[in-house]
Amino acid sequence: MVLLFILIITEILTFVVLRQHFYHTSKPKYFISLVINVILSLCVWITYVETTSFRSFYDNPRHVWLMMNMTGLIVAVVIPRIILDIVHFTGKLLRIKKGDHIRLLTNIGLIIMIIILTIIGFSTFHGRFNFKTEEVTIKIKGLNKDLDGLKIVQLSDIHLPCFYNQRKLLQKVMYDVNALKPDLLLNTGDFIDFGWREFDKNDTILSKAKSRYGNYAILGNHDIGTYDPFFTEADRDNNILIMNNLIKASGYQVLNDEFKIVNIGKARIALIGIITKGRHPHMIHGDVEKAISGLESVDLKILLSHDPNQWEEDVTGKTDIDITLSGHTHGMQMGIMTKRFRWSPAKYFYPHWNGLYTVGHQYQYVNRGLGSSAIPFRIWMPPEITVITIRKE
Repeated sequence: MVLLFILIITEILTFVVLRQHFYHTSKPKYFISLVINVILSLCVWITYVETTSFRSFYDNPRHVWLMMNMTGLIVAVVIPRIILDIVHFTGKLLRIKKGDHIRLLTNIGLIIMIIILTIIGFSTFHGRFNFKTEEVTIKIKGLNKDLDGLKIVQLSDIHLPCFYNQRKLLQKVMYDVNALKPDLLLNTGDFIDFGWREFDKNDTILSKAKSRYGNYAILGNHDIGTYDPFFTEADRDNNILIMNNLIKASGYQVLNDEFKIVNIGKARIALIGIITKGRHPHMIHGDVEKAISGLESVDLKILLSHDPNQWEEDVTGKTDIDITLSGHTHGMQMGIMTKRFRWSPAKYFYPHWNGLYTVGHQYQYVNRGLGSSAIPFRIWMPPEITVITIRKE
């Protein structure tokens, strides 16, 4: 009801702003602005009606997709309208005796609105599908010669609802992964947003991605069913069981606080997987000690841990795990990415938010995710496929 009230008020006020600002000075500008405003309004209201009238399971992929679109339209259209309305009527209040408004203020509001709409529009239709392949080399001291040149492809945070109506694109990404010819394909979780129904038969697409020595995955906190407001504890337990089966059907072996040994030539790799539950700042991490219990001597230890903050809490200086792969942050889906400089507000919540980090002879790589969650856009924070090559130091 609060959102409905805001939508109605901003609709009325924005019409008044456009009329007061353009009608008596430029009829063409008035009618053009009116047409654009009507188109934006139709997008908002159609999405709002579809979202609020949707009758099915909360984790129905179309419902999740509609909620994402509604959030995107609030950011791209509703918030800029509120800004425009505030600055316009502030100017009108300051000129109340003259019965006019400060045109400069209204023009600034319009410029802000156009800039936000343009950025969000570009980031929605291009930015979130502008997949980048990040190539990283990790040098391990005393590495077994059979592992020299090992190529690992890491995927993370696919969030399948963001690919609703984009199955061909998702399939192309899987073929792009195959073109990289990975020795191992490792997925650090968050296949979904709320619940297992979002998988929506996409296991047939995800299973197209292959690697030489196998695909391995873990459950992220979204995969647990953490965010579905209607799930009971029993529902979450059931969700975990179904998610395990769906991820297996997608071609992965799922690691639930356990390890698997992969033999490559005469070398042995331990792949260790940790379940992650909860939500920031109350994340619940799987037990690393339990996961490595019974693990004998191997040539390389790789941990899959969804939340990057777990690395410093449970891994560095406390285990002899060589490489930890994480995701979760998405780079907050906004920031600045250049060859020389990277920044995201994610750094204030996750000191290790994207890229390679080192403590002594232990490494962590944080993938910024393949998909999008909550908001259907990425502002200068492209989705990522990571290629990690292991070399002998």
